[in-house]
Amino acid sequence: MKFNILIVDDEKNIREGLGRSLEMDGYNILLAGNGKEGLNLINKRDIDLVISDLKMPEMSGEELLRKISASNPTIPVIILTGHGTIESAVDAMRDGAFDFLTKPVNLDRMSLLVKRALSNRQLFLQHRELQKEIDKLSKKNKFSSIIGKSSQMRKVLDIVEQVAETKASVLITGESGVGKELIAEALHNLSPRKDKKLVEVHCAALAESLLESELFGHEKGSFTGAIGQKKGRFEVSDGGTIFLDEIGEISQQVQIKLLRVLQEKKFERVGGEETIEVDIRILSATNKDLKEETEKGNFREDLYYRLNVVNIHVPPLRDRKEDVELLAAAFLKEFAVENGKEITGIDQKARLALHNYNWPGNIRELRNCIESAVVMCKGTVIMLDDMPPSVGSHSNEDSVIIPIGISMENAEKEIIKATLYHENGNKTKTAEILGIGRKTLHRKINEYELNN
Repeated sequence: MKFNILIVDDEKNIREGLGRSLEMDGYNILLAGNGKEGLNLINKRDIDLVISDLKMPEMSGEELLRKISASNPTIPVIILTGHGTIESAVDAMRDGAFDFLTKPVNLDRMSLLVKRALSNRQLFLQHRELQKEIDKLSKKNKFSSIIGKSSQMRKVLDIVEQVAETKASVLITGESGVGKELIAEALHNLSPRKDKKLVEVHCAALAESLLESELFGHEKGSFTGAIGQKKGRFEVSDGGTIFLDEIGEISQQVQIKLLRVLQEKKFERVGGEETIEVDIRILSATNKDLKEETEKGNFREDLYYRLNVVNIHVPPLRDRKEDVELLAAAFLKEFAVENGKEITGIDQKARLALHNYNWPGNIRELRNCIESAVVMCKGTVIMLDDMPPSVGSHSNEDSVIIPIGISMENAEKEIIKATLYHENGNKTKTAEILGIGRKTLHRKINEYELNN
């Protein structure tokens, strides 16, 4: 993409001279003679950077800066100032200016400042595009809480849509932290039972004696502490859905009673004689290999087949790296709002670390990582140093992210862009590393609009 730079200065020779210099660097240039003209252009065009003089008629640079900061805070502003008004330029930086340049302008310093300012702007634009992609995926897939564009996740979501409207029991498998509970919620929300309750039970969090009472309820006096009758989760979820998380942790005794519920939709409360009938759909999840558990005798084979009418396996995050950036963007937005911070994106080195890390804790670990990074972030961009050390140490500046499914053309573009960045824009070194001629490199740079 080509960035649009607006130069605002009441001296025609200065604004045109700066414009010509920046055009040679490959930017689109717009010119304005005062703050008022500049503001009109900002309201009409997509502006990525403003370079503005401080002292101008009709509307000063200070006032223009205040208006940009109020209405377009992600547009960086570089202030132009004479030696006699450097103090005013420093004040402008306190009011939100990115930096300042003294007149006469050192063109090399200006070029460096512009690149720095636009690198932050690019991060914001990338983050905004990710948010748009998240919204688009959410509408397309009918899943507001499940984020993923990888082929693996598309297959999972296709199965969810296919089986949601049925009565079939579903066993959701996958490692801890992959989001199995979100799949259960999606199955319920897309089913004819969506207006009824979805009752979730974390089987591993309850002792064996408590789990039976929680699931099936109990009668008064059935055990010590049973001071009254209590309805169990199956009874409460009548007409709706029950989700049994970590189903592999339940005892043989509970397995027998659960099998009866699946077969007959009937059970008795603990200590009770009354048979209770329910209309429920059972969803379950485990990070264990239940087939292996049946072979070891830890899990009833007949119950396993009853639960596993449809199996949905949620892949680990390391096997769908293309989803990491989308998930990180969603968590960044959530935690930035929660912590009252204005964070516009994630730095390239930090993004590489996120991509290179293998995420043994899956989405749960990624979520915790982004929350930590947001809390530690001192500016408007998450940097590598803001990441937890376990993740940050996986940044490799000699790497480039090429997602599976990307076209050859876009892969070539990303490789050229990353190599240019690594060599600080040195085209001779970039051409040598890539094994192509300088003319070929220049043609590719123009073709892919990588001049800036």
